[in-house]
Amino acid sequence: MERKVFQLGDIVQMKKNHPCGSNEMEIIRMGMDIRIKCVKCQHSVLIPRAKFEKNMKKVLRSKEAIEEENGK
Repeated sequence: MERKVFQLGDIVQMKKNHPCGSNEMEIIRMGMDIRIKCVKCQHSVLIPRAKFEKNMKKVLRSKEAIEEENGK
Protein backbone atom coordinates (compact mmCIF):
# COMPACT_ATOMS: atom_id res chain seq x y z
CA MET A 1 0.00 0.00 0.00
CA GLU A 2 1.26 3.46 -0.90
CA ARG A 3 2.11 5.79 1.97
CA LYS A 4 0.01 8.96 2.08
CA VAL A 5 1.92 12.19 1.45
CA PHE A 6 1.06 15.23 3.56
CA GLN A 7 2.91 18.15 5.12
CA LEU A 8 2.55 20.94 7.63
CA GLY A 9 -0.19 23.41 6.67
CA ASP A 10 -2.16 21.03 4.44
CA ILE A 11 -5.96 20.82 4.66
CA VAL A 12 -6.96 17.14 4.80
CA GLN A 13 -10.26 15.28 4.69
CA MET A 14 -10.83 12.74 7.46
CA LYS A 15 -12.97 9.58 7.23
CA LYS A 16 -15.17 10.61 10.17
CA ASN A 17 -16.70 14.02 10.81
CA HIS A 18 -15.73 16.16 13.79
CA PRO A 19 -18.67 16.65 16.23
CA CYS A 20 -19.23 20.14 14.74
CA GLY A 21 -20.05 18.51 11.38
CA SER A 22 -16.89 19.28 9.39
CA ASN A 23 -14.41 16.64 8.19
CA GLU A 24 -11.78 19.16 6.99
CA MET A 25 -8.73 19.50 9.22
CA GLU A 26 -5.54 21.57 8.98
CA ILE A 27 -2.23 19.97 10.00
CA ILE A 28 -0.59 22.33 12.51
CA ARG A 29 2.12 20.09 14.07
CA MET A 30 3.99 17.03 12.85
CA GLY A 31 6.19 14.48 14.56
CA MET A 32 5.41 11.09 16.10
CA ASP A 33 2.07 12.67 16.95
CA ILE A 34 0.15 14.98 14.64
CA ARG A 35 -1.91 17.96 15.79
CA ILE A 36 -4.83 18.81 13.55
CA LYS A 37 -7.22 21.74 13.80
CA CYS A 38 -10.84 21.69 12.64
CA VAL A 39 -11.33 24.25 9.85
CA LYS A 40 -14.91 25.02 10.96
CA CYS A 41 -14.71 25.34 14.78
CA GLN A 42 -10.90 25.74 15.27
CA HIS A 43 -10.74 22.91 17.88
CA SER A 44 -7.36 21.11 17.83
CA VAL A 45 -6.68 17.43 18.49
CA LEU A 46 -3.36 15.59 19.02
CA ILE A 47 -3.38 12.04 17.62
CA PRO A 48 -0.67 9.42 16.97
CA ARG A 49 0.72 9.42 13.41
CA ALA A 50 -0.39 5.83 12.73
CA LYS A 51 -4.00 6.61 13.69
CA PHE A 52 -3.92 9.84 11.64
CA GLU A 53 -2.65 8.03 8.53
CA LYS A 54 -5.36 5.39 8.95
CA ASN A 55 -8.17 7.96 9.38
CA MET A 56 -7.08 10.45 6.69
CA LYS A 57 -8.95 10.14 3.39
CA LYS A 58 -7.07 12.60 1.18
CA VAL A 59 -5.30 15.96 0.99
CA LEU A 60 -7.82 18.59 -0.15
CA ARG A 61 -5.47 21.58 -0.43
CA SER A 62 -1.71 21.52 -0.04
CA LYS A 63 0.21 24.37 1.57
CA GLU A 64 1.79 25.34 -1.78
CA ALA A 65 -1.62 25.61 -3.48
CA ILE A 66 -2.94 27.80 -0.65
CA GLU A 67 0.11 30.11 -0.88
CA GLU A 68 -0.23 30.40 -4.67
CA GLU A 69 -3.93 31.20 -4.27
CA ASN A 70 -3.10 34.01 -1.83
CA GLY A 71 -0.33 35.38 -4.05
CA LYS A 72 2.70 34.77 -1.79
